[in-house]
Amino acid sequence: MTPDLAIAVPPYRLSGVVYGTLLNDPATLAALGDAVHAAPYKAPPKAPVLYLKPRHTQAPSGADVAVPACGSLEIGATLGLVIGHTACRVSEGDALAHVAGVLLVADLCLPHAAWYRPSVRLRARDGSCLLGPVVAPAARVPDPNAVELSVRVDGEVVQTVRFDGLVRSASRLLQDVTEFMTLRPGDVLLLGLIAGAPQARAGQNFTIEAAGLGALGRLEGRLVAEAADTAEAHP
Repeated sequence: MTPDLAIAVPPYRLSGVVYGTLLNDPATLAALGDAVHAAPYKAPPKAPVLYLKPRHTQAPSGADVAVPACGSLEIGATLGLVIGHTACRVSEGDALAHVAGVLLVADLCLPHAAWYRPSVRLRARDGSCLLGPVVAPAARVPDPNAVELSVRVDGEVVQTVRFDGLVRSASRLLQDVTEFMTLRPGDVLLLGLIAGAPQARAGQNFTIEAAGLGALGRLEGRLVAEAADTAEAHP
């Protein structure tokens, strides 16, 4: 299901391009241990590690997300920076001036331990990127790194997500990403996934809430069993 990309605040319409960021959480990076020095990594990442959430993965808040039989999905709660002005080689000092606002995002995937070129089958499942219903304007969220998220599964808080200790803050991430690629108005850049993301099974509901943002800060989803014909088509 493709979400309605029209938004009530600038940039008024998302572009449909969502970039995810891996290994921007110190705990996740530390968990790799000495493996970062072995093949295929050979060294810790020196630049942002990005991946794409294509349009077929994007769905609105409240959507159903299909779960493989006898499996679970990892619920990655994060913030998306919605680009308001073309960003190319921006400096850390003025990077946030290119952001129209922030968007709650649930990046769901099949649990996996490999970060090096993770399989598309694991991270780019249909409807696995739920986008919040509203963009919170940048003026209301001057420091995205200060936002705190709570994740609930069936009403119970299972994770608290903070962004104040990231390897790259929002502004630094924008600087480093736009050093090698241009972000256009309506593009969304995810701040990153935090270690300890909860897992949920078919039949469970989840919500992600941002403290202090009211209706702007709530995203919901429901996990449902994958249809048999879909499972046969995607073993």
